[in-house]
Amino acid sequence: MSDTHLPKRAKRLPEPLLDEVSHADVVFHAGDWVDTDTLDLLESRSRRLVAVYGNNDGPGLRARLPEIAYADLGGLRFGVIHETGPAQGREARCAQRFPDLDVLVFGHSHIPWDTVAPTGLRLLNPGSPTDRRRQPYCTYMTATLTGGRIGEVDLHRLPRR
Repeated sequence: MSDTHLPKRAKRLPEPLLDEVSHADVVFHAGDWVDTDTLDLLESRSRRLVAVYGNNDGPGLRARLPEIAYADLGGLRFGVIHETGPAQGREARCAQRFPDLDVLVFGHSHIPWDTVAPTGLRLLNPGSPTDRRRQPYCTYMTATLTGGRIGEVDLHRLPRR
C-alpha cells in the first residue's frame, strides 16, 4: 500500500485491506502515512513491515522510517521508495538507479502502476487505499512469490465510501 494520508483523507484504513494485512507474510508501505498511529497499527498487525516515509510525512515518521527500504524475499531483492519522478522515462530511470533490485514498490502519484523495465526490474505502485484522486477507485496490491519469482500481482479495488 501507499499514500494512506490518515486521518486527512480517511479516518482509518479500510477493513478489506486490514484483513489482507493480517494474512500477509510481508506488508509494504511506500510512504505518505501522515500520522504515526497508522505506522503503529501496521507494525502491530504485520508479520513483517517494509516501509518508507513520503513527502507528506513529518519528523516523527522520518525518525522511524528510511527514505528507501530494502528486503530480500523468496530469492528476490525488493526496494521501496515513495517518489520515482514523472511517469515518462520511469522504467529506465529506476532501472539505472536501482540496478540490483528485482522489484521496486513506489507511491506518490496515487495511480496504480505495474510495468517491467527492459532490465527486468518490476515496478509496482499500489495506488492509495484512502485517496483515489483521479482514479475511479481506491486501491491496494497483493503479490505472490513462488520459486524465486514474482507470481500473480493483483490490484484490489476498494468499495466507495
